[in-house]
Amino acid sequence: MVLYMLFVKAETENIGEIRLRTDANLRINVRNSLSDWEQRENVIINPSETEEQEDETSREPPAHLSIKWEGSKKASVLRCLDAKETATALKKKKKYNHGAPRAFTGDDSNDEWVPILAVECRGLEPYAFRPMKDEFVIVSSGDNGCVFDEEIEFEDGEWVEYDAENDCPVSISELEFKFEAV
Repeated sequence: MVLYMLFVKAETENIGEIRLRTDANLRINVRNSLSDWEQRENVIINPSETEEQEDETSREPPAHLSIKWEGSKKASVLRCLDAKETATALKKKKKYNHGAPRAFTGDDSNDEWVPILAVECRGLEPYAFRPMKDEFVIVSSGDNGCVFDEEIEFEDGEWVEYDAENDCPVSISELEFKFEAV
């Protein structure tokens, strides 16, 4: 199994935090780790839902994504890790220094990659994240931190709204994502 982290970086204005919803459908692209030409684009996973296992006696934990590549006898799998599983997996990674997945905050600089999701993969590797509608919750940096959790869509890597409670604009621009093996 290989551990991958999904990282984000962005420029923000009046943003307290940006975090992934735990129950959101996430759209990713994956490829066969044994061949560059075999890939699946726009695959949907949900960290709160696992696929049913064909073999009930299996010792393997349930997966969030299972793909059988051409000519493979065994399915390739992807599992989203919770905080405890991530901490256990990161203990084995001595050179990894980004820390566990967390919310991106307004204090993070626009050139800093922040891990927001950990996945464990066997036989496949995620290589792109394609944000869809309502995968994120955004909180403004005002005193009361206005929560934006509906109709969040990053058109061309940007999002703009107005926080009426704190009388200020809130925005995210130059939003980028990457997967990285750790």
